[in-house]
Amino acid sequence: MKLRRGIFIVTYSLVGKKIKYIILKRKLHWKGWEFPKGGVNLFEFRRFAVKRELKEETGLSPIKIIPFKEEGMYKYSKNHADRKNIFGQSYKLYSAEVEYSKKIKMDKLEHSGYRWVDFNEAIKKLTWPNQKKCIRIVNNFLKENK
Repeated sequence: MKLRRGIFIVTYSLVGKKIKYIILKRKLHWKGWEFPKGGVNLFEFRRFAVKRELKEETGLSPIKIIPFKEEGMYKYSKNHADRKNIFGQSYKLYSAEVEYSKKIKMDKLEHSGYRWVDFNEAIKKLTWPNQKKCIRIVNNFLKENK
């Protein structure tokens, strides 16, 4: 049994003077809200994985990618048929600035909806504590570096 190597991508857009975050409604493996995230392929640089996963899950390309020191891991609540011999996932946090778009091309296998939200709504909607922690880190960074 092993961990899947992964990335968390807190994805945002600057709309006027406001920061808007994109959250996705998860339907594969569990139900709830998350920001874009995913696995890193064998021999793939994480930065390329950020671009690939963002494109796969939203159809968007990043304007700017920032790596953060935040890393962690979590165990899956159950075994997944498409992830044999994998019991959980490690992650490294990134933020990705994208152009605000009303046209999001979701991966309909994984997600059933999306929303552009402000920080407070994102904190209320996100399902997992580790994702709430990560969006706080990115939000604080963005506010300090406006």
